[in-house]
Amino acid sequence: MKNFIINKLEYLKKRNIKIEKLFFKKLLIKNKNKFKTVSNEYYYLNNINILFEKWKKKKKKIKKIFLSLNKNKNKNKIKIINKYIKNIKNKIYELLLPKNYKDKLNCFVEIRSGTGGNEASIFAGNLFKMYNNYAGFKKWNVEIININNGDHGGFKEILIKIIGKWVYKNLKFESGGHRVQRVPETETQGRIHTSTCIIAVIPITPEVNKIKINNKDLKIDTFRASGAGGQHVNTTDSAIRITHLPTGIISECQDERSQHKNKSKALSILYFRIYAAKNEEINKKKNLIRKNLLGSGSRSDRNRTYNFSQDRVTDHRINLTIYRLHDIIEGKLDLLIKPLIEKYKNNKLKKIFKI
Repeated sequence: MKNFIINKLEYLKKRNIKIEKLFFKKLLIKNKNKFKTVSNEYYYLNNINILFEKWKKKKKKIKKIFLSLNKNKNKNKIKIINKYIKNIKNKIYELLLPKNYKDKLNCFVEIRSGTGGNEASIFAGNLFKMYNNYAGFKKWNVEIININNGDHGGFKEILIKIIGKWVYKNLKFESGGHRVQRVPETETQGRIHTSTCIIAVIPITPEVNKIKINNKDLKIDTFRASGAGGQHVNTTDSAIRITHLPTGIISECQDERSQHKNKSKALSILYFRIYAAKNEEINKKKNLIRKNLLGSGSRSDRNRTYNFSQDRVTDHRINLTIYRLHDIIEGKLDLLIKPLIEKYKNNKLKKIFKI
């Protein structure tokens, strides 16, 4: 372990002792918010300190073996201890990594069909099924915010809200381009077609609700809804289309029978899209670490290829290929997500701690 990391750990050890002494002060016990903050810090520091003490003990043990005359006889023992030391060290590094408060947040997921016409819409339906099933495995709740159905199945676009534990942490690398290669049902000569979908994953931060939109910047149009819904849908102008004039961003809704409800829903979608656009622009300007490690997450990035004929999924960012496409579509998405998170974490460790 490098000296600057050891010095950091020694400082945290002193801080841990100092925090521990605060628990004996009555003023702290009376202040619930302060007590919670101090308790969380103590828990965090104490975990690091326990690992640091274990690391130091094992290092001393190795040193004693090397100083003894039985060094050659204890080769296997040295190997086992070194493996243990490495494991502790990795746990310490992980605890020292900067925390991203957004990882705990719920998020919006927007799936939009790209190139490929009807096949792209059908693929968007497959991707929705994949994320919906994955949410089920994780015991998350999925709320459909808006749907624009495809002409021959699937969706031209669908916006969902996912609520649960560590949602954004698990889904944040899904943003970008997803490509499918397969023979469409309408293909008579058995040729493989390539279609694409674009996914945007946006954490639901307090900033989403703080976006201010001037009513003067909105152009609101009503039109007659199409599709299922009975006579009411086809005879009244209940559907709403809202255009945000400064950005040109458009949202529309025709799901509800009431024009008022459609307007409310269309505004929610507009807020999401304006925030998503701002978030993407901020990420570009800041040149985030994530861009260097796993792509910017922008809509132009190609994340994965799903090849149905070979039962293969390839994540191009980490050169990972898995021949379990149908399992992944059925919701076993951790097969891809866990290696992504691990790669991202390891790259951050290398960058920050130069290991």
